[in-house]
Amino acid sequence: MCRWAAYTGEPIFLEEIVCRPGHSLIHQSHGATEAKSAINADGFGLAWYGEREEPGLFRDILPAWSDPNLRSLTAQVKSHLFLAHVRASTGTATSRNNCHPFAVGAWAFMHNGQIGGYDSFRRDAEMLIPDHLYPHRKGATDSEALFLVALGEGLAEDPKGALERATAAMEALSRSKGAAPHVRMTVAFTDGRRLYAVRYATDDAAPTLYHRWSETRAGRAVVSEPLDAGQCWEPIPPGSFCTFDGTGVRVEPFVPRCRSRGAVRRRPAA
Repeated sequence: MCRWAAYTGEPIFLEEIVCRPGHSLIHQSHGATEAKSAINADGFGLAWYGEREEPGLFRDILPAWSDPNLRSLTAQVKSHLFLAHVRASTGTATSRNNCHPFAVGAWAFMHNGQIGGYDSFRRDAEMLIPDHLYPHRKGATDSEALFLVALGEGLAEDPKGALERATAAMEALSRSKGAAPHVRMTVAFTDGRRLYAVRYATDDAAPTLYHRWSETRAGRAVVSEPLDAGQCWEPIPPGSFCTFDGTGVRVEPFVPRCRSRGAVRRRPAA
């Protein structure tokens, strides 16, 4: 499975999360310790916020450890909020369009996990994406589809409810046409102001997720696995929806209610 890290707080160089720590995201790309696969070599990506409302994006298909452009960029770019991801494909092609994070307008989104048997109901999942959002469907992953369905469910007005409804719709398809495990995921997404994260699974094997506030940086990292040994990383329990806003952390239950496809709420075109 993929590995990812997110940061929100006072601006820092991206390398402080992506490259410098002893178990940085680049280190995890070839030596993950809390993932099904230790190697995450199917591409990487960054989304960061600066002076504009929309995030900057940098994605490529090389293994993160082998791209000097990634190290150079992270050493020069500062941001108060960013997402970083290294990919281990669960079946779709290694291409830039399939690399996380995904972005639409001010929103950026990344995912680790799987929706069981996605290939067998991919067409059904695509039909859940509203027409006005379908032009943003660039790749073939379940992750991007989940993001676009959540946007259609009202992510901007109701982040938790929209992602619950989108996850429930995907879970229903997996249960009817796919395979177990139906959903295993951690997700991070943001509108450039608040950072949200989710840990959820339909079985007892939800991917790991941690967070830690740094007084030195005056910011918070949210990660698939700790970046440094010996530091106090707080695990996020399964079935959780987290909102990170400044120094505040709110953790709520994340409870998708699996429904039939016909019951999925469809929002009008913009």
